[in-house]
Amino acid sequence: MPLRRPEPQASGDTDMRKMRHSSHQNHDRWLVSYADFVTLLFALFVVMFAATQADKSRAKAVSESVQKALSSGSIPPKLAAILGGAPNDAGRGNAMMRGPGGEKTVKRESPPAPPSQAVDLAASMKILSSQLSREIGIHTVELRLEQRGLIIGLKQAAFFPSGGDTIDPAVYPTISKVAAVLNQLPNALRLEGHTDSIPINTSRFQNNWQLSAARSIAMLHLLNEHFGVERERMAIVGYADTVAMDSNDTPEGRGKNRRVDIVILNQYGMRSEPRQLPLSSKANEKN
Repeated sequence: MPLRRPEPQASGDTDMRKMRHSSHQNHDRWLVSYADFVTLLFALFVVMFAATQADKSRAKAVSESVQKALSSGSIPPKLAAILGGAPNDAGRGNAMMRGPGGEKTVKRESPPAPPSQAVDLAASMKILSSQLSREIGIHTVELRLEQRGLIIGLKQAAFFPSGGDTIDPAVYPTISKVAAVLNQLPNALRLEGHTDSIPINTSRFQNNWQLSAARSIAMLHLLNEHFGVERERMAIVGYADTVAMDSNDTPEGRGKNRRVDIVILNQYGMRSEPRQLPLSSKANEKN
């Protein structure tokens, strides 16, 4: 039987198959975009992680070297200011280490600077020791240097009557020697009165507080009116028996505690003193 050639299909059937094939949609194409996004995100985190993992040992060595150089002063001041290691450069240098916002200025409260005219008192003590050698030898005057300044201790038994605030004129020559040194110094002065612990109650003084303050005031008036010490430099304090130098259980100890101290304040002691207005400002206030 002779073979039969297949009959050609109609063109309409071929077009239908193409349409059916082309109409099929691929719903998994989003996976390609998602995979690309995840890859890029992973690369970003890898870069960020690598940036934070610097050579810590080398960075520490550099930091220690800079700190050592700053503390030894071997770096020029301009470079030290940039690095933030200069002692008094608040708010300067290392701006990147101060967090968001960069450089920040830190306000530090400091005690008021003492008047610049205060002078060292070691030389003054030598002068007073020489001029008051006789009084120091008989224990009527005592000199000592403390953290706040030079203390000139005047014993009550030599300068004041018992229970009184009148200065004996016989000691004026001694006070004159002291005033001569005081007038050569610009330092502020404190006149501090002290008593022993035995209570006092007289028609004039009801207690030791009044007596100690009255003796300080009497010394202030004497220094100002007779020896020309400026009153603006002086202040009076009455301590009664609260700042004893010796025990009040013996007559000798009570004798040491009864005194008036003239304190020549140094720069440290003058920090606690109130600031004085210039003389011109005081005159304007009165007008």
